[in-house]
Formats: sequence, C-alpha cells, structure tokens
Amino acid sequence: MSKLGFIGLGIMGAPMAAQLIKAGHEVFLNTRSKVPADLLTGKAKACGSAREVAEQADIIFLMLPDTPDVAKVLFGENGVGSGLSKGKTVVDMSSISPMETKEFAKEINALGCDYLDAPVSGGEVGAKAASLTIMVGGPEAVFERVKPLFELMGKNITLVGGNGDGQTCKVANQIIVALNIAAVGEALLFASKAGADPAKVRQALMGGFASSRILEVHGERMIKRTFNPGFRIGLHQKDLSLALSGARTLGVALPQTASAAQLMQVCSANGMQDLDHSALVRALELMAHHEVASA
Repeated sequence: MSKLGFIGLGIMGAPMAAQLIKAGHEVFLNTRSKVPADLLTGKAKACGSAREVAEQADIIFLMLPDTPDVAKVLFGENGVGSGLSKGKTVVDMSSISPMETKEFAKEINALGCDYLDAPVSGGEVGAKAASLTIMVGGPEAVFERVKPLFELMGKNITLVGGNGDGQTCKVANQIIVALNIAAVGEALLFASKAGADPAKVRQALMGGFASSRILEVHGERMIKRTFNPGFRIGLHQKDLSLALSGARTLGVALPQTASAAQLMQVCSANGMQDLDHSALVRALELMAHHEVASA
C-alpha cells in the first residue's frame, strides 16, 4: 500500500479521500479547517500543514477551490513544495487555470518531482460513488503509475495530453455543463409558463433526443427546488471565467459561455452563489416573474 497525502477536504475532497482510505492506503490529511473525524479511520492521519503531508506521503493529491488556493498550498509558507523530496508526485485534482498549471508543473519538476493535473467531473454524487470522470494532463509514465489510485475514485479516466491539458479539458466540460443547464432551465420555464406540467414535460423529454444527464438530474432539481450543492454556482462561475479569459488569450469568441456566465452572475448578485449550479434557472425565473415549480 502507498503512502498518500490528500489536501482539501470539502464537498468533493472528503469523499474522494475516503475512497483512498477505504482501499487500505496510509493517507495523510490536511484541510483549511479541522479534518473531519469520520475520515480518521484505518491508517488515515491528520497533519498540521501541507508541508507535513508532503514530507510523509509519496503521492500528494490536492482538491482545492481555485488557482490562488493551489498556488498557496504548493508554494506558500509550510507548503507542499517545502516538504517534497526527489521522486515524489503531486496530483492536482482541483479545477484551475490551464496556463498557471503549466507553470506549477515546471516548478514541481524543478524540485525533482512529478506533476499531474487531474480535474474531475461528477460532483458530490460521483465522488461518493467513486464514479468521477477524471481528465489527466502529464507524462504517460506518471499517469500509468497513479492510474490505480484514480480508479479508486473514478470510472472514466483519460490521459488527455501534457500538463495543462487536463485542466483545458475540464474547462471545456464546464462550458458544456453550463450551457446544458441553461437550456434545460429555459425549456422547463417555457413549458411551465405555457401551463404545462414541467415534471411531465421532463418525463416526456427523457425518452427523446433531448434526453441528457443534465435534464435527468438538474431538471429534477429545478422542479423539486432542491438547490443544495452539489456543485456551487460560485465555483462554476470561476470555471467559466477561466474559459472566457482563455478565449481572450486565444482570440476566440464564446458567446453562449458568456451568456451562461451572466446568468450565474445574476444568481450571485441575488445571494445565490452557494446554491447548486442547477439554480441558474432562478436567473431565468427572475426575468420571467415565474417559477418552474412551487417549492
């Protein structure tokens, strides 16, 4: 069994770390607040700093909210970088900037260590079910070495390319998810405003070409008004900001992505940034003065 580290034990990180612990690995844990007591089973141990995790573990996983958080944990005071020794591996499973990721990889490589970016899709449900989609960027040999650990957390695991390509793939994923949430929200709002039962409309659509995982899961959330996260609007906003800033750098237009980002901004402006991203429908509802369904 490997000595592993896991830093960042939020909605996604805690169940992901739990899968590694369940498999019998020795896992050294660190998070911004107190390590959840239910994770301190088997060979799991709480550490006082990211540096301590890096000193104890051979492979260190990160699951953090944003690019500055990863930079701080890697290279800040008592960060991972200060505790690494040659031959160790850092695996960042956060969703952050592809450009910054390439720089982080270079700095970790300069310390004689390997780096993979491996953002995930599937939300809290996928993390708890160990069914996450994992999009990996980095050297193939390092990927193959870490893959058995990825398989404890996910089902669809793909080496996309070099460092940064995993993050690029995740940004593309978040574009598709956001646009699909907006499409489902508009469709159900239209149906409801026209007087049709949105639940039955959704049921009918699930049997046709419009069927999708977003319609299945988030369409149900919109109808049942269950907007507890999940995946928070604030985090999805961050991902769409990465898409739009990347588009500016690349000289491409992403008009539908910009529209979805604005809908999420409406939600945030109305205090809904901590709701599940399916609550994007609330922005559409506010403009229509009509809710898809009653609470």
